Amino acid sequence: MSRTCNQSCSSCKENCAERKNVDFSEKPHEMSSIKKVIGIVSGKGGVGKSLVTSMLAVTMNRMGYHTAILDGDITGPSIPKAFGIKGKATGNEFGIFPVRSKTGIDIMSINLLLENDTDPVVWRGPMIGSVVKQFWTDVIWTDVDFMFIDMPPGTGDVPLTVFQSIAVDGIIVVTSPQELVSMIVSKAVRMAEMMDIPIIGLVENMSYFKCPDCGKKHRIYGDSHIDEIAEKHNLKVLAKLPINPKIAAACDKGMIELFEGEWLDPVAKILEQTIEGGKSR
Repeated sequence: MSRTCNQSCSSCKENCAERKNVDFSEKPHEMSSIKKVIGIVSGKGGVGKSLVTSMLAVTMNRMGYHTAILDGDITGPSIPKAFGIKGKATGNEFGIFPVRSKTGIDIMSINLLLENDTDPVVWRGPMIGSVVKQFWTDVIWTDVDFMFIDMPPGTGDVPLTVFQSIAVDGIIVVTSPQELVSMIVSKAVRMAEMMDIPIIGLVENMSYFKCPDCGKKHRIYGDSHIDEIAEKHNLKVLAKLPINPKIAAACDKGMIELFEGEWLDPVAKILEQTIEGGKSR
């Protein structure tokens, strides 16, 4: 059978048009029950994606939903630290069990499997992607209403693996005010559009600092560009989070579940609407 590639790459003998139709999706563990999966992504590191993931899980948990976090940031797993989790994941012949936080949030992260939290994960992209898939297929997630996937930054191997193998219901893109970050966020948004993943909206972290004495907002990183990005891609700005030393201290102490603030409440209300009539996986 003749194979005609309609793409412009001359270095590959594969038929790209046919490969686009290949189903790479993976089913969750047969004993899992997950209603909604939300990916938290960013175009680059250092914008607070893990913080937003943690705060969203806590916010939805406070609203009475059973939430979970799949920590897909294998080389930079900060979720267990934020929740003060020091124990390790366990398992049996049926599968692996996530670790439950103090308030009942189920968490799976590579640090919950390593002997020492400080052990580096020196793996190539395909192996990292394989581990993220195993967090989906081999971990038993019980009666989860909302699973938040803390994605690694960028648009490389692992985000691609997640988008192809896990049935993500939508993504939230995290950014910060710098103009350089705005350009990179556009790349993340376009990747999601190419993969046909619904984009719920944008969250800007480190948007401003509110002086505790005078109440004035200071733009530490300059003027925000998130509204321009949102308009360019016809997206919603879901929230703008301030620089807040108390939140940073809560993460350092493993007490993110005690954070105070209503910045993500509008996001929670949007997510709550998506679960009505939803089916478990």
